[in-house]
Amino acid sequence: MNVLIVYAHLEATSFVAAMKNVAVEVLQGQGHTVVVSDLYGVGFNAAAEKYDFVSTTGEHFNYMNEQKHAATLQMSFAPDIVGEIQKLLAADVILFVAPVWWFSVPAIMKGWFDRVLAMGVAWDKGRLYETGLLRGKQAMMIMSAGGSHDSYRAEGKHRATPIQMLHPINHGTLAFCGMDVHEPFVSLSTKSVDDTERARQLEELKFRLTHLFDSPSWLIRYQ
Repeated sequence: MNVLIVYAHLEATSFVAAMKNVAVEVLQGQGHTVVVSDLYGVGFNAAAEKYDFVSTTGEHFNYMNEQKHAATLQMSFAPDIVGEIQKLLAADVILFVAPVWWFSVPAIMKGWFDRVLAMGVAWDKGRLYETGLLRGKQAMMIMSAGGSHDSYRAEGKHRATPIQMLHPINHGTLAFCGMDVHEPFVSLSTKSVDDTERARQLEELKFRLTHLFDSPSWLIRYQ
């Protein structure tokens, strides 16, 4: 399979980077083709703006309408968007690897959602969820958070489990575009545990990814 890893972390020695490296190692080791989009590494622009299009309709500027217009004109998006869309369309599986920021992803990854999951490319009017334009692809969030397991419970300090916390992304972004969504892998307490526990969590991730296809844990599946 073709696997795209969309990765967002500034530090190459971080735990998030280690998770990305485990994903590359496991999936390449299984014979899959793996491509990594290192968003910070390439200086990906998070802001959706008029310069994202080679040509526009000339009408009142509506970003989503301009995305649809660009999609119908043989991808007349800015070059950085075209490159990411090509990776997205070639992928069978997309993994999103990032730290948890404000119960979500860093702005640079949110910008990837905004600019790359374009109207006319990933979804369209009447083409949502089970009829989304990315139907047949798989997606999975792989994230780390500093909070404890006790904090990430429905009755805990954050009043949400990791799955509840990531619902707007898993359901409102990935499934919205038609993708089958694996249960997220979220490492917790990563700022307070020792190296032994971090290594154990990486082994847990390795196990999940090793069995991603022969024993998947689906959160949302349309097929």
